[in-house]
Amino acid sequence: MGFTEIIALLGGLGAFLFGMKFMGNGLESAAGTKLSAIMNKLTGNPVKGFLFGVGTTIVIQSSAAATVMVMGLVNAGIVDLVQAASVIIGSNVGTTITSILIALDISFIAPFCIFIGGVLYLYGKKKWLKKLGQIVLGFGFLFQGLKWMSGSMKGLKDLAWFQDLLTNVASWPVIGFLIGLVMCAIMQSSSASVGVIQAMALEGIMPMGFASCAVAGINLGSSVPTIISSFNAKNDAKRASFIYTFYNFVGCVIFVPLTLFTPYTSWIAATGANDIFQVSLFHIIFKVVTAAICLPLVKPIVKLSYKFIPKVDHEGELRLEHIDVNLKGAPTTAMIQVQKEVERLGNLAKENLVLAVDGLRNRSLENAEKIREQEDTVDFLTNAITEYMISVNVNALPTTVSNYFGRVFHVVTDLERISDHAINIVEKTETFVEQKLSFSELAKSEIAPIVDHNIELFDLVMKDFLANKATEHDLLQMNRHEQQIDLLTKEAQNNHIERLKAKECSTETGVIFVQLMHDLERVGDHLYNIGWLANAENDGIVREI
Repeated sequence: MGFTEIIALLGGLGAFLFGMKFMGNGLESAAGTKLSAIMNKLTGNPVKGFLFGVGTTIVIQSSAAATVMVMGLVNAGIVDLVQAASVIIGSNVGTTITSILIALDISFIAPFCIFIGGVLYLYGKKKWLKKLGQIVLGFGFLFQGLKWMSGSMKGLKDLAWFQDLLTNVASWPVIGFLIGLVMCAIMQSSSASVGVIQAMALEGIMPMGFASCAVAGINLGSSVPTIISSFNAKNDAKRASFIYTFYNFVGCVIFVPLTLFTPYTSWIAATGANDIFQVSLFHIIFKVVTAAICLPLVKPIVKLSYKFIPKVDHEGELRLEHIDVNLKGAPTTAMIQVQKEVERLGNLAKENLVLAVDGLRNRSLENAEKIREQEDTVDFLTNAITEYMISVNVNALPTTVSNYFGRVFHVVTDLERISDHAINIVEKTETFVEQKLSFSELAKSEIAPIVDHNIELFDLVMKDFLANKATEHDLLQMNRHEQQIDLLTKEAQNNHIERLKAKECSTETGVIFVQLMHDLERVGDHLYNIGWLANAENDGIVREI
């Protein structure tokens, strides 16, 4: 193999990888949104989840994209990890479609696809034409790259040293497992890696025992990108990565010994399929048989994932703990359930605020991850409580319940916005740590009473709202706290401007201080609004803030 052939091989590999990625992106762009929208309707049991995973990956040509979609639904609390596991298994099977397309060897139409796809992608006036052009163009590059790769390998089979190498490799097919694992870990695509093996098989330079073990290694190597991407992910994403890896590990445990100690490759050869299709068969059988074993065991596999990635205290909160959707016909019970969920929501928003302010005071990001995870829960609860009340409100409700729900609609929004301000404070702390900034002791002394008033106001308004009433004394206290918050924040801002003029603090610190005052002042406004809604006579009346 000369320099020209090496360049052709690398160019073919580049075109092949580009075509696969470009086509997959086009398919995902065209169908991904719709697939995500219907996923929760089709993952009710493992079989449906499996079939959906297969179909999704066939359509969008990416098991990774299918996995991302299903994990988004897990994080939103729409599907659980058992349902997600079945989709992941199905998406693995769906990846075999690429090897089937390659085995059909329709590379003769590649130039035509490149031309048509290029014209549509560059000059298509409508969005759907551009997407179609992207798909066709990627398809063309995929097969053109395959053609270049296989063409560059034609001369290898005539070289004596390469024939000797093939003879030795055939005697040690397990080497193929290691090569396949490393190759896929580097290329980060099982379909592309199998495609390279198929390109070699097309030229008759791929021993089938070696190919079978290489396919097993490729499938295990496909887990490497998911493992790497899950390092900084949430625990459910790490468990999904574990499930993905475990699935392919099971396949390797089955098919490597099967290749080494049984006439497995001879059975495949007896089908009469050509070499390139035999590689595809190795890939298909690996995926389907492994799926047949793992799919009935999704629940034990998910439990095993929890052994490796244990549940922590602040995890698993994306669910309604107190609302029973089956009790929509009992208005009083529904009101009690909503009240408990609002209490839970309020506790989370308050804790986020306290942790965020403490973190900024101490220039600590120790609780940043917990605050962000609880913010996800706050967002989930806000939407879930609202959707539940809308579904219950379809029925005729007693006036007291209907009016209470009307006030809750506004309260959950206020609580969610308070938690948003906590996230704003966390981001300021990150800036402090990154730029090595800090507040002066005088600035800290100005922050403390504002925070204290907010926390006292928080406790007071939540107590009254959950009790569904506010005494005259409580209303006066609420008003006093809010006025003090407004007064103290304005005084603090004015004092800080004077310190800036006197160059007693940096501009960066001054900007963050002013922004913090705005966050704390807005928190007080949202809290006072909740207190205003604590009384039943204020149904539907929201203060302007």
